[in-house]
Amino acid sequence: MSADSGLQTFRDSGGLWEGYDVQEVATTRGWKKNPEKVLQFYNERRKQAHNAEPHAGHRALAKLEEKHDVHIITQNVDNLHERAGSTNVTHLHGELSKVRSVTNRSLIQDIGGDRIEMGDTASDGGQLRPHVVWFGETVPNMEKAAKVLPQADILIVIGTSLVVYPAAGLIDYAPKHIPKYIIDPQSPEISDISTWTHMEKRAAKGTPELINQLLKN
Repeated sequence: MSADSGLQTFRDSGGLWEGYDVQEVATTRGWKKNPEKVLQFYNERRKQAHNAEPHAGHRALAKLEEKHDVHIITQNVDNLHERAGSTNVTHLHGELSKVRSVTNRSLIQDIGGDRIEMGDTASDGGQLRPHVVWFGETVPNMEKAAKVLPQADILIVIGTSLVVYPAAGLIDYAPKHIPKYIIDPQSPEISDISTWTHMEKRAAKGTPELINQLLKN
């Protein structure tokens, strides 16, 4: 979803992991080995996300919320959905604009696009770290997201490879009979793709087109 706002994806060709060793910047082991490098990596990501702007797809979802009960479950760690006007957003993998104490994960603060360095601490004296879910860590909002899907009347999947678990498994919680759409120029990794409507377009183009169709019905 965020790629059309100019933010690099992680897994695609030319994505972030091609320039970084995931074990060094997105694991607890990497943090213990070289926290300065991890902070630098996320400081750069945070600045880019802060300077990015929501695109037509983000705004279309916010527009849909004006008429319907919309729940957005995102693997993205930026706040472009919120900045576009969406108010019900569940972040599975955390939020770049927030940091938390290494000793108390409930001590979270919003820093916008600011940097954090070694020596920057939370109110409990613990070093601040990015409020993101690293590989090997639990996904705290999975249970919350899993409770939303069974209540869905329509399911829209936008711009994801559907290969990152446990997030990819969330589609299995949705009712089998509801209309399901996937917006992505690539072929999705879905076994029962015949039951989906696949719009082979990028998020910024396909999302507004689908939302306009839904609002006309």
